[in-house]
Amino acid sequence: MIDNIARWVLSLLIGTVAIAQFVQVFTRYVLETPVMGLEEATMFPSLWLFMLGAANASRENTQIRANVLEIFIKTEAGHARLGVLTETVSLAVSGWLAWWAWDFTRYSWRTWRESATLYWPMFWGDIALLVGLLLVMAFTLRTLARHVRVISRERGLHHG
Repeated sequence: MIDNIARWVLSLLIGTVAIAQFVQVFTRYVLETPVMGLEEATMFPSLWLFMLGAANASRENTQIRANVLEIFIKTEAGHARLGVLTETVSLAVSGWLAWWAWDFTRYSWRTWRESATLYWPMFWGDIALLVGLLLVMAFTLRTLARHVRVISRERGLHHG
């Protein structure tokens, strides 16, 4: 269910941004008449696309990483221990960023800034940062729990 929702929302956002960029390029360079406010309007789905894309990478556990140590670790439990370390660090960094995003969201709510051309409330783009980071944290916790289960299972086999 979550896979289908994520796929649908991300596809909708990618399609929206792609169509808007096509229209902007076509009208600016072919018709030589840019659509005023289109770049500003595209900023909102772009922000959501970036943050939900990051959350989706956490959900799928497909973030870009440079785990050189994985080459030298031969056991599943060893990989799980490394995973616990990396997910804990990731959780700490995401939590720290989410704390700052929470402050920014409160500021955005309090000031209710508007975009320059369309006068749209910036809050609806700004909140994507907090939502995305909270989702990243939730999926990171899930992955961390999976690693802990592997280690627990391994300990159970050796002690049982």
